[in-house]
Amino acid sequence: MENNKVYEMDFAKIYQLLLNKAQKKGRTKEETDEIIRWLTGYSQADLEHMLDQSISYGDFFRNAPKPNGNRHLIKGTVCGVRVENIEEPLMREIRYLDKLIDELAKGKPMDKILRK
Repeated sequence: MENNKVYEMDFAKIYQLLLNKAQKKGRTKEETDEIIRWLTGYSQADLEHMLDQSISYGDFFRNAPKPNGNRHLIKGTVCGVRVENIEEPLMREIRYLDKLIDELAKGKPMDKILRK
């Protein structure tokens, strides 16, 4: 039930929260967008279009055109839960993004965040 609430949240609102977190630590919108594009396969134009639409957070991930094949390399904890151990696939995708934004806010270099 709790997952459904997260899935139904408005993507644009979640995006703003993620962006605020990054910017409070001196990171940029461009870096935030690059992370989202890397993870999901959306283009910048697609991402901006999604922000102008009313799309749920769940649908944003369900409709991702090309989830990055290296996303399984994202490891660690978010809210005390290891992302690699999350069994529900959609929630794992959401937590991957949370983890990447956490790394950005902590000052990690982009090439390390994007697992290059």
